[in-house]
Amino acid sequence: MKFTCMKWSTLPVAVLVASGVAMAQDQSSSGSQQPAPAPAATPAPAPAPAPETETKPKPTVAQRKENQQDRIANGVQSGQLTAGETANLEKKEAAINKETAADRAANGGKLTAAEKKQVNRQQNQMSKQIYADKHNANTAHYGNNKVGQRRENQQDRIAQGIKSGQLTAGETAKLENQQKGINKQVAADRKANGGTLTTSEKKQINKEQNGASKNIYHKKHNAKTQPQAQPKP
Repeated sequence: MKFTCMKWSTLPVAVLVASGVAMAQDQSSSGSQQPAPAPAATPAPAPAPAPETETKPKPTVAQRKENQQDRIANGVQSGQLTAGETANLEKKEAAINKETAADRAANGGKLTAAEKKQVNRQQNQMSKQIYADKHNANTAHYGNNKVGQRRENQQDRIAQGIKSGQLTAGETAKLENQQKGINKQVAADRKANGGTLTTSEKKQINKEQNGASKNIYHKKHNAKTQPQAQPKP
């Protein structure tokens, strides 16, 4: 009996000792754990280098002139430019070309910086007028008849001569003035006859267009040509 009492009396003590050891281990392990290190900040990506903008060289005087002629030729062929508008534009273009040639002759074939600036300013004004004339209400109406077809054919030949350089601005102005006169006569005849042309009027117009056709051919095949701009190397 005595032994049994001692056995049961020592049990609580053992439990307390075991619990104390466990608590000590828990405190020790919890004290030894370090907080997880904060993730390193991701460095901001370096800004992308700005794209290199390639500066296009300014067009030369010859290139600018050729560009204007191409725009006029397109307007003639599309019907956006009437014969009168084309004649006026080409008359002004011829004046600029004449002034440029005179300046070159006075300076050994070259243009000064001031002269180039002046030509560029004049071509800027021409460019605005070409745009305005191509986008106004005036258009060349050819009509589905022999007179209209003949007129359209003449304009196509003139436009081709402008693009190819076979026609100078001065030659084009004269040819378009001739077409302007014929067109004015046709309009007057139609107005006097209720919108139609008599047989004799058609014959007269065809005769005048024959003369204009020969004129176009001679001007396209003479020694005068519109110098074509040479691309920069």
